[in-house]
Amino acid sequence: MDDRPLTPADAWAALAAGNRRFVEGRREHPHADADRRGRLAAAGQRPFALVFGCSDSRVAAELIFDRGLGDLFVVRTAGHVVDTGVLGSLEFGVAVLEVPLVVVLGHDACGAVKATLEAHAGGHVPGGFVRHVVELVTPSVLAARRQGIEDVDGVVAEHALATAALLVERSAAIAERVADGRCAVVAAGYKLADGDVHLLSTPGGLAAAV
Repeated sequence: MDDRPLTPADAWAALAAGNRRFVEGRREHPHADADRRGRLAAAGQRPFALVFGCSDSRVAAELIFDRGLGDLFVVRTAGHVVDTGVLGSLEFGVAVLEVPLVVVLGHDACGAVKATLEAHAGGHVPGGFVRHVVELVTPSVLAARRQGIEDVDGVVAEHALATAALLVERSAAIAERVADGRCAVVAAGYKLADGDVHLLSTPGGLAAAV
């Protein structure tokens, strides 16, 4: 487990390689055997990347990046919206587990983004706690509209970029590690039909891996 990628660029290269295997139908299913399970139980976890994505059942991080036990620290909410519990989970991954890369992963046809666009178009906000999700996605919808972006997938991209920026803005622990190069926070998009993950933002620390 001490052979994990240690730089943001190396971590992204490992994720990108796994995604290529997934897209091409040649998954290796690494780190999924009994030996790996036992080693992790005894030694603890040292994931090499943190994926903050949507709860959509079609966007399972370990599958689309072809990774196994102990490789990824995964946080998922509908529309990858951020609250204090999410920030605490992300800070744990970055500050305690020392992952070198955080990927905010949006996807096309996102239901949370669709619900927010529909609420703004029709003037009807959903009930229950779905309303909270819509409220948290709303700033991204407004920012997209200021740029003339109205389509769902365009807003999805804007929301992923805005979320990545928000993590650095809200969390001093994450910002500190980004500033000194120990960690990078990037936004990426996932295509449901073909399984491809593509970067939406490319900090300098990832240039060698892109």
